[in-house]
Amino acid sequence: MRVPVSSSSQASLKPSLCNSSTTATTITNTSLNISLQSPSHINPSLCYEPTSVLDLCRSPSPPAVIESVSKPPPTEDSVEVDEHAFHGLDWDSIMKDLDLHDTSLKSINPHQPNPCDPHQVPTILPAEFPSAQDPALFDHASADFSLSDIYSNQNLGYSVNGLDHLVYDFNPNSNWSSNGFDVIEVLIRAADCFDSNQLHLAQAILDRLNQRLRSPVGKPLQRAAFYFKEALQSILSGSNRTPRVSSLLEIVQSIKTFKAFSGISPIPMFSIFTTNQALLEALHGSSFVHVIDFDIGLGIQYASLMKEMAEKAESCKINAPLLRITALVPEEYAAECKLIRENLNQFALELRIRVQVEFVPLRTFETMSFKAVKFMDGEKSAVLLSPSIFRRLGSTNNMTAFLSDVRRISPSVVVFVDGEGWTEASVATSFRRGVVNSLEFYSMMLESLDASTAVGGGGDWVRRIEMLLLRPQIMAAVEGAGRMVSQWREVFYGAGMRPVQLSQFADFQAECLLAKVQIRGFQVAKRQAELVLCWHERAMVATSAWRC
Repeated sequence: MRVPVSSSSQASLKPSLCNSSTTATTITNTSLNISLQSPSHINPSLCYEPTSVLDLCRSPSPPAVIESVSKPPPTEDSVEVDEHAFHGLDWDSIMKDLDLHDTSLKSINPHQPNPCDPHQVPTILPAEFPSAQDPALFDHASADFSLSDIYSNQNLGYSVNGLDHLVYDFNPNSNWSSNGFDVIEVLIRAADCFDSNQLHLAQAILDRLNQRLRSPVGKPLQRAAFYFKEALQSILSGSNRTPRVSSLLEIVQSIKTFKAFSGISPIPMFSIFTTNQALLEALHGSSFVHVIDFDIGLGIQYASLMKEMAEKAESCKINAPLLRITALVPEEYAAECKLIRENLNQFALELRIRVQVEFVPLRTFETMSFKAVKFMDGEKSAVLLSPSIFRRLGSTNNMTAFLSDVRRISPSVVVFVDGEGWTEASVATSFRRGVVNSLEFYSMMLESLDASTAVGGGGDWVRRIEMLLLRPQIMAAVEGAGRMVSQWREVFYGAGMRPVQLSQFADFQAECLLAKVQIRGFQVAKRQAELVLCWHERAMVATSAWRC
């Protein structure tokens, strides 16, 4: 079955797992197509109950050398990287800058749990959040922005449900207090022009908005409007059609920014621990696991999963487990692929487990579907999905066909993590409706970010979080706003999948997470078998597990 996939770049909030070392780490060039060896001495039926996946703590990194593998000749479908781009980089310094060490586990149970006891589920409070680094370490992050003179004297008669409080919460003395809706109405008028194919009028409207939204400053709705205006402009100019290859320095900066985001807001950590908890509960402690990931980001979510597998193997006195990861990535993701593989290999050496990472270009998957993925006898597989793959598929029929193919490979679990507001958004019956849905969601996201920095500090990182992490997601959301699809739950049910309730332990961990950050406005809820992190009752992240 041919699964259509667009060539737009993959946006994600997931950063890379990077290791800290007090000694120099030698990293040699590795192949981007690693051969898979059959596992030995593995009993996949061992009983094991999952423990907390909230902490990202590690032991000190020993000096290690990753063996080099001969590089095969490039093929049309392989993900290639310019090796010269890595020369001259101070990898040891980078690893120290990206230190995620945290060994401050706090157990609420005075008795040490036994990970091999199927009747005992350890209850461990989440480790402390990684602190936001000094923003001065972040070089070349983005251009400086000056304050803009925002004015408005037009009224186009639109109304936007759900955005009222974001407008009327503005300072009464601000120009936006009486005219906030006006700029949003003009922005939505531009989106209307895409539906009616009046692109010249859309360009004229955006030119006017450029005079009024000159930079992403002000309240959350103002900043969101700026990013959406820029996204619409990129579609008109065609700049969104050219895949952009990130430099290694840009990738490292994005990782630093994610670390700061994790120290400011509970949103990133909620996504990570709910995903890994769903995997641990469905895979029942198997030591031979294959995860097929359609939104790997930069791979940090695998740190806690690998640590859990290593601790289980040590406690139960079994041979080193094997984790296989197959990531479906766009062709321009070559530098990220190399960094992900080297970091996961390095961390696996420290934990004394085995990991095999393979990358399949989306162009190849478009033609071959899951025939492009290597499967092995005896492994338990899981599929990780996010809205990005469904945006690429572009239609309800393609989504249904894709999920039918997922069912054919019989994974133990399919985990869907919605970090883009699909859970509560109405069906995008038009480009305008899709833009309004996303505008409301990201305005709320920025509002929660402001509240988080007010409580925990790190306000200097807000602009960098918006520019490097949220802006790419807004660009992707606007590009896909015109693709008409059914509610994603209906598509899952239609493909024959059924939801699986996450455990009470997952609920407990979520509550512990919010208890640690203590930011008013965040709540945890269960909605239709989904575990949801809400900001004032609006879903920011919703994780659900499904079985075929």
